[in-house]
Amino acid sequence: MNCPTTPAGPLAGLRILDLTTVIMGPYGTRILADMGADVVKIEPPEGDSFRNYGPSRHEQMGGSVLNLHRNKRSVQLDLKRPEALRALRRLIAAADALVHNLRPRAAERLGLDWATVSQINPGLVLCAARGFSQAGPYGHKAAYDDLMQAGSGFSAFVGQVTDEAGYAPTAWCDKVAGQAIANAVLGALLHRERGGAGQEVEVPMFEVAIDFMLVEHFGPAAFEPPLGPAGFKRQLSRQRKPYRTRDGWACILPYSDQNWRDFFAFIGRPEIGEDPRYQKLTDRVMHIDSLYQLIAEHAPGRSTQEWGEFCDRVSIPYMPVLRMEELQDDPHVLATSFMPVAQHPSEGAYRAVQSPLRFGATPYRLRRHAPRVGEHTAEVLLEAGLSESEVAQLAQRR
Repeated sequence: MNCPTTPAGPLAGLRILDLTTVIMGPYGTRILADMGADVVKIEPPEGDSFRNYGPSRHEQMGGSVLNLHRNKRSVQLDLKRPEALRALRRLIAAADALVHNLRPRAAERLGLDWATVSQINPGLVLCAARGFSQAGPYGHKAAYDDLMQAGSGFSAFVGQVTDEAGYAPTAWCDKVAGQAIANAVLGALLHRERGGAGQEVEVPMFEVAIDFMLVEHFGPAAFEPPLGPAGFKRQLSRQRKPYRTRDGWACILPYSDQNWRDFFAFIGRPEIGEDPRYQKLTDRVMHIDSLYQLIAEHAPGRSTQEWGEFCDRVSIPYMPVLRMEELQDDPHVLATSFMPVAQHPSEGAYRAVQSPLRFGATPYRLRRHAPRVGEHTAEVLLEAGLSESEVAQLAQRR
């Protein structure tokens, strides 16, 4: 795959400093990098800890990093050293945005709080990605995805369905907060471009996760006094799950009135459609468990392919259950070239996941493969006006 270094995308020309680690912040800045921003990842001497999750072909270049850090440049700075902090301030002076996931006291200690950075660059957008808002008593606590799944109501809903509180097998709180980071930075930059000033933006993962959960689950509990308990009934059905077919698993999801009539006819039970419990959406939701049980009973009678052919023919929502290993060969993924093989300069062949966003005038390009730790240190610092001797001094004591 060709990997030109020429900037491309709707955010081309913007410089964003990324002082975040692990998943939440790096995912948010990757979204911005994929849209063309020049994202400079500032890493400590040991690198971002997420780099070490293997297996890998070379140290600190685990597979997840290859896509998480793409389209970024890496600068290695030991911020415990005064000269490194001075270099960072030079970068801040020319940046459009700075994103960090430091807790308030650590940010103040490093001079990365709003009061300090606004003196260096009044037009800067400072995005503080934190676990909890500073306005509450949890403001100085550390944050991890598991904590947020537990605290957002998600784990309790899992327990409501399975009788045991649990976590999703994905860091969804981190990634949803990462999207919130990208949105927040874009909103603040748009405000500035329209004549406003730079500003500080706080993105607290706890509140983002709660907001995410409440979209459909608040329901009756949104009223004062509540009209009923929180929770979207269809999603909390114990029968809501992929169904075992004759040879696999599939999501078979009749939804509209016509969907259900077609389903009842297909299983040879058209008379069920005359039952008043199932004729309207509002009534079906109240009796959804029995309908999902009906699908579960009949799904094993046909193969996954047969169910797919039927559902596609009558427009019933349907997807086979795919393993992660199968995604790269899925016909839609292949047709959209979503996971092509690319050649990393040091890591060799890998699946270079494309941006899911499709801009007509400024299409996505893989401008830079994921960098090694500090790969662009000299390049970026020289651009910022440091002398070669200053850059060499930083490198010598790294």
